[in-house]
Amino acid sequence: MSRRSLIGEALAAPAPERAPEVEVTQSGAARTFTARRLEGFTEAARMVKRPTIRLKPSECSIWPGNARDYALLTEDRVRSLIDSIQAENGNRIPVVVRRTKNAALEYELVIGTRRHWAISWLNANHYPDIELVAIIEDLDDEAAFRLADIENREREDISDLERGMNYKAAVEAYYDGVQARLADRVKLSKSMLSRYIGLTEIPQSIVSAFSSPMDLQVRHGDKLLPAIRNSALREKMEAAAKEIAAEQSFRQSGDEEPISGADVVARLVKATTSRTGRVQKTSIEAKGSTIGQVDRDRARGLTITINPTDLSPDDILEALRPLIERAKILKRSGR
Repeated sequence: MSRRSLIGEALAAPAPERAPEVEVTQSGAARTFTARRLEGFTEAARMVKRPTIRLKPSECSIWPGNARDYALLTEDRVRSLIDSIQAENGNRIPVVVRRTKNAALEYELVIGTRRHWAISWLNANHYPDIELVAIIEDLDDEAAFRLADIENREREDISDLERGMNYKAAVEAYYDGVQARLADRVKLSKSMLSRYIGLTEIPQSIVSAFSSPMDLQVRHGDKLLPAIRNSALREKMEAAAKEIAAEQSFRQSGDEEPISGADVVARLVKATTSRTGRVQKTSIEAKGSTIGQVDRDRARGLTITINPTDLSPDDILEALRPLIERAKILKRSGR
């Protein structure tokens, strides 16, 4: 099979929506769907006498069309990969780059942002000789997006929000704003795609309530978005998010466990259903004394509390009449 056929096969193959199939080698090492695909690219490159190349991370820019936000990568997030690359003196699975025209750097990284970041970190921390093993591919942006999506589907360290932002950008850039076209191309259900993209409606003021963007999941968006799309409820949620974010920061400074994503969602939703500040209280006066209280709630109407009294029912009703009329809760017939 030709090298180009292998690439075409990878781009055409449905990306798994469930946990990725894993093949175990004789040595016991797990080989993922992506590893098998990219190793296929490496073998194809050898067959046509176009071997992998070695680059310094500084020699290639990062393609912005990948789902992963490079700026969010940290040593903690990439620690296991750093250790693996250090032990093997390089990345076993090549990254994928493409040549760029009229750009400051000759190559652009399409797949392998974590490997790029890890080797950059190692170069800056006592391992300057480790290079980035790469395959050069001739891909347009749409093909690059789909190939990156194949790899990213099985990555657990890409947040649902990152995926949603990536899908939203791709819909506009490559599929004329039609979500169904993207869903068909990447073999993702339309409803799931819509849920991912829905996360992008959540403002940063609310995202900041989560200890990490990784804690904000698609299922949380289902609960948050109805209130966010209501301007009055959104204000309440944003106010609650500000308090939660402050508490998260306080916990972090004291090395305490952060508030979980599920708990953050529960508190945000509760804030939109709270009636605090909506109850108006009025005393009931009759015959020169206070005999009770009226609580007016915009959602529930009037709550009338009558204290024990020697007044007659007629006196009590007479005292209530003006309060009820001023409350404006009586529906008019329109006559």
